[in-house]
Amino acid sequence: MRGPVRATLVTGTAVAVAGAVAAAAIGFGGDPPATTDGTAPAPSTAAVTRATLTQTQQVNGTLDYGEPVTVNGRGSGVITWLPAPGAVIRRGKPVYKADNRPVSLFYGGLPLYRPLRAGDTGDDVHEVESNLAALGHTGFTVDDTYTASTAAAVRKWQKSAGRPQTGVFDPVDVVRAPAELRVTTLSGHLGDPADGPVLAYTGTTRMVRIALDVGLQGLVKQGVSATVTLPGGKTVDGTVTTVGSVATAGQAPSDPATIAVTVTLADQSALGALDQAPVGVKLVSASVPDALTVPVAALVALSEGGYGVQVVTGAASRYVPVQLGMFANGRVQITGEGITEGTLVGVPS
Repeated sequence: MRGPVRATLVTGTAVAVAGAVAAAAIGFGGDPPATTDGTAPAPSTAAVTRATLTQTQQVNGTLDYGEPVTVNGRGSGVITWLPAPGAVIRRGKPVYKADNRPVSLFYGGLPLYRPLRAGDTGDDVHEVESNLAALGHTGFTVDDTYTASTAAAVRKWQKSAGRPQTGVFDPVDVVRAPAELRVTTLSGHLGDPADGPVLAYTGTTRMVRIALDVGLQGLVKQGVSATVTLPGGKTVDGTVTTVGSVATAGQAPSDPATIAVTVTLADQSALGALDQAPVGVKLVSASVPDALTVPVAALVALSEGGYGVQVVTGAASRYVPVQLGMFANGRVQITGEGITEGTLVGVPS
């Protein structure tokens, strides 16, 4: 026999369940004894059905491109060119120009922290060589060793950028980002020194960001499904991809602490031109497949404690104790002696 699966959802679920169970008991006229035969069937019946029960929670979020990242210039000179807000910049293209020389975009996860020359080794060498190869510079092996061949490729890259052809890679000549970027705001201006804040960017893929009440933290984990309702009522499918582990205090003392949750959306085309848009998010927090279920209203409180259902067979009925599992969508998972798919149980009119 399948054991019960306890509900683990949100604060308030237990209260709602108790209310529904109490209402069911009142509908049957109080607390009947267990396994007592009766001559009058329930006013109406419902069949025990086998189904997947799914618990969800509705929360609010914001559809946008993610948290902006600030680019700080690290070189000398002055800013002589800036992109327009909203511009998408890909690998090898200038993020801005200092002294009329491009500071280009390289992809990678490791901050480039030192000048590189022949004989140097390390993960930063591999990152630089990967970018050079992706930009069409050849004649070297992409590995973690900066060779004379790497220096030759760097000189070609420097020539294309109008820089002195030293063969030494200087990290101030590039901006590193994980992938292509989308410019959000400009903090620098033409003529400003090129050693301060220049601009802010995000990724190019929209997502939903949720500041989730820490009391609901048990609802979510990486990989659970979500349904996002856009302004206007259209829905799109999503997946929880990140769940923060550090709580952020509310702005006011009465505001709850929150954790950051991110939902990614596979169908970007369904989002139109939306950005910074409030959305509703239905999180799927738990599910039980192949569960025997009845309407919550079918539950009755038994005099000796616990709950049961009124099993109806022809003109007779009896009360059978049951163990309760998950509650969802007005139904409850039950297990009990003789309870099978298709069993008729009484429900109040």
